[in-house]
This record gives sequence, structure tokens and C-alpha cells, in this order.
Amino acid sequence: MEWFRRWIVEGYSVRQLALQSGHSMRSLHKLVRSVLAEEPPEPAADLRSVRHAMLDGTFLHGRRSVAVLMDGQTHTVIGGGYGISENSEIQLRSFLIPLREQGLSPTSFTVDGSPQVMKVIRSLWPGAVIQRCLVHIQRQGLSWCRVNPKTAHALRLREIFRQVTGIRTVAERETFLQSFAQWEDEYGEPIRTRRRRGPVFSDVKQARSMLLRALPDMFRYLDTPGIPTSTNGLEGYFSRLKARYRQHRGLNKERRPGYFAWYLHLVPR
Repeated sequence: MEWFRRWIVEGYSVRQLALQSGHSMRSLHKLVRSVLAEEPPEPAADLRSVRHAMLDGTFLHGRRSVAVLMDGQTHTVIGGGYGISENSEIQLRSFLIPLREQGLSPTSFTVDGSPQVMKVIRSLWPGAVIQRCLVHIQRQGLSWCRVNPKTAHALRLREIFRQVTGIRTVAERETFLQSFAQWEDEYGEPIRTRRRRGPVFSDVKQARSMLLRALPDMFRYLDTPGIPTSTNGLEGYFSRLKARYRQHRGLNKERRPGYFAWYLHLVPR
């Protein structure tokens, strides 16, 4: 299986493997099809030991995506799959329920804020804490406020978003909440009710709404040490996965689920 590991993990082409192994490309293509048709072995990890989990997904082409659940402390893949949409309750449940049945019962989940993801997690693990990814909040908020805001409300809101990932203590959290409360008292209701149109104003309106929705789950990590504040561990994993996948351009769409299943098995970190 070393040749298959090289194909999956290191992104070797079948041509490269044929030159190294002495096997024909035809026979190697046949072996690839055969292995991809098989299910990878079940992971040996004890899911009951996972205390903090991170869940996120990434798009690969069109609307097809890969979703991955990772141990937030070891940054080891717990499970994942191709074609799982964060917006589909059915797909999320089919992905997560088997993990729960295998004993997965973490204290917390760090997620990017998808309403469907949070809904499913709360229904399957009602006692688990949900932590919103601070990097997602900050990145999206700064994007909506623009790099050089022209209005006072956008400029001040941008400064508030810049603080998000730097909060390490309860005192810093209270300062942040006070800053946003002052901004909300001055600008919140006029922005909510104003009928003004245009992409810039609409984006500021969205930034405000997102922050209001996120606040209840932004600072769980201050009360429960060990909770990851972001899904950055998954972002790095997705970056490496996409780089390897791009080296297999033309992979038949029927074989893609098998490819990603084996990649997640062979590259757990």
C-alpha cells in the first residue's frame, strides 16, 4: 500500500508511480480504482476522550464540499466526508450521528456560525457548549466594514471588530462588550430601521446583525479553558488537502468520495 499512500498523501501521479515501481500505468490505474472502491478501516481512536471539537467545511468545486470534525486539542481528524453541506440538516445528521453512537460526547464545539450546524449540534449534544470561531467573525466583519470606511459608524465598528481575536481575559471581554454597547446605543437602531440602500450600507447592516447573533457564543473559552477560539487548525488542514487534490486533476467524480475518505484516514493531522 506504500504506492497508494504516496498517491494520496504526497500527490504522486500514476505516471510517477509507474516510473518508480516498474508497474504499468494501466495496472496502477486498476489498483487505484480497486482501493478507492473500498471503505478505509475504522479509526482506532477512542472518541469518548475528545473534550473539545472543531467542525468546519470547505468548498472544492462548484457547490461540492468536504466537512471535517477535528479534535481541538490534538488537531487530529475525528471524521469527515465529501459532499456534506453545512446547510443541509440531513447530511449533517448522517455525518454526526454515527460519531455520537461511537461515543463522541465533547464538552464543546468550535464552529464558524452556520445556523444549521449549530442547530444539529444542539439537538445531538444538548449539553455541549458552542464556541463561535473568532477568526471567522473578525474576518467577515472587517470585510463588511471595508478597509477604509467613509462613515463614522463603519469606522468605529471596524475598530470593534479588530479587537475580537485579542480578548484573553474577562476584563477585556467586558471592555469589548461595553464598546459595542455604546456603538449600538448610538447607531444600532438608526441602522436597523434606515431604508437606505447600496452595498456599503447593506454590508455594515449585515456586520451589525452578525455580531449581535454571535455575542452569546463568542466568549465561551473564557469560562471553559481548553476551548479553541477558532477553527484555524482546520483551515490549515483544508489548505494541504486542496493542494494534494489539485495534483489529481481529472479525478472521476464517482471516485472523489473514496479519495477524500482515504485522505482523511491516511492524513489525520
